[in-house]
Amino acid sequence: MNMADLSSISFCGRFFLAPMAGVTDYAFRKICRELGAAFTVTEMVSAKALVYGDEKTVSLLYIPSEEHPSAVQIFGHEPDVMAEAAVRALELSGADVLDINMGCPVGKIVKSGDGSALMLQPDLAEKILRSVVNAVKVPVTVKFRKGFDNGHVNAVEFARIAEAAGVSAVAIHGRTRVQMYSGRADWDIIRSVKAAIQIPVIANGDVFSPEDAVHILRYTGADFAMIGRGTFGNPWLFRQANASFAGEPVPELPSLSERMDTAVRQIELLAVQRGERSACLEARHQLAWYLHGVPHAAYYRQKLVQVATLEDIYAVVRGIKRDLC
Repeated sequence: MNMADLSSISFCGRFFLAPMAGVTDYAFRKICRELGAAFTVTEMVSAKALVYGDEKTVSLLYIPSEEHPSAVQIFGHEPDVMAEAAVRALELSGADVLDINMGCPVGKIVKSGDGSALMLQPDLAEKILRSVVNAVKVPVTVKFRKGFDNGHVNAVEFARIAEAAGVSAVAIHGRTRVQMYSGRADWDIIRSVKAAIQIPVIANGDVFSPEDAVHILRYTGADFAMIGRGTFGNPWLFRQANASFAGEPVPELPSLSERMDTAVRQIELLAVQRGERSACLEARHQLAWYLHGVPHAAYYRQKLVQVATLEDIYAVVRGIKRDLC
């Protein structure tokens, strides 16, 4: 049995960046780390695609030497395939932790029996967890939800299964699969999980401000908090959360001009790794998030939907700085 645990890893804070498909690419993770994220996780990677050597899947595993500690996240529902993929993911990425996604609520993932569908099959989930834990030498973590729906709220039972299987920590999003991202996250279920197990608990759901970040830790008793959608266009949330947790003055957001410079740098970093075209496709939604809440920005958000080159992005940002700053 793999005896690794998170105590072997040194974290420089309590706030982690949640893995999010189409969001937490290398460039965004780098920006968040620079602004105070204590831990980052790759976008989720299909175990089956990884075992079959899909090139695009392999590219998602890129973790540079300076991005440690970090995790790679895989998803799937076949124990043997998951174990093989876990070994391969660690070899390709050099990650410090192997994370398993059992919480993704997206329809096509659930229909394949992956993600949060596994919360309806705890016996299979246990086999997957044991298979992966026994296959690797690094800590294994698992991310899941409150339950599949209100009739199947089983996060506490699921957490106990994970602990018994040798998992080193659990991350819980306080919503059911059916809720997706609607309504409010249930922090009480996270508190219940923390009271039920001995391994570290990572709280997730509805952290949109530095006050939220501190409150979720204190309310649930969780060891760490994982921040997801609150970082969209706002990686400075980590800097603010760290200050709030330390009882220090919370720094204000930078000026719009500085925020747009950061947004441009994010896409430039991605262009170096994945190529200009791929980076600009990502920029269409990533840069629009940086304009969230900015008065009179609708025109430029529309412009961003059409960018195809870095020069297009530079032109739009010049216009933003001229008209909105």
